[in-house]
Amino acid sequence: MQKILIVSGVILVVVGLLWPWVGKIPLGQLPGDIVVDRPGLKIYFPIGTMLVVSLVLALLFRLFK
Repeated sequence: MQKILIVSGVILVVVGLLWPWVGKIPLGQLPGDIVVDRPGLKIYFPIGTMLVVSLVLALLFRLFK
C-alpha cells in the first residue's frame, strides 16, 4: 500500500509540473463527450474522455503489474 501511495504522489507531482503542456491535450473534446449548454445551465458528461482515460490506465496497470 505504501508503494502505491508513493507512486501515485510522484505521478501527481509530475503531472502538476507538466500541466502547461498536459492542458493542451484535447481530452474533454472527444466524440462521445456530451455538453448541454443552455442559458444559465451548462452540464458536461465526458463519456468519451472517461473511456480513453480508463483504457490507458488499465493498460498501464497491466503493463506494470
